Amino acid sequence: MKRHLAIYERAADGSCGAYVPDLAGCFTLGATREETARCVREAIAAQVKVPRERGEAIPKPSSVAADLIEVAVRGSWDFTQMAFP
Repeated sequence: MKRHLAIYERAADGSCGAYVPDLAGCFTLGATREETARCVREAIAAQVKVPRERGEAIPKPSSVAADLIEVAVRGSWDFTQMAFP
């Protein structure tokens, strides 16, 4: 059994999304984190099913960990005033 890192993000409405960096296009949405966890497992299984059936290589997990990093920020940032190329 391979383990793939799933990144979870909470939306403003409280729903949750998840994606798997090592599997291009592997993402899902759910009403709750629990539902999203179930759905991302199903998405991973579906993402590797076809290559496995064809005898093709399945991408090896390269993501090994994720951390939540706290950063003290002074003042506020106004991204609407920033210029992006």
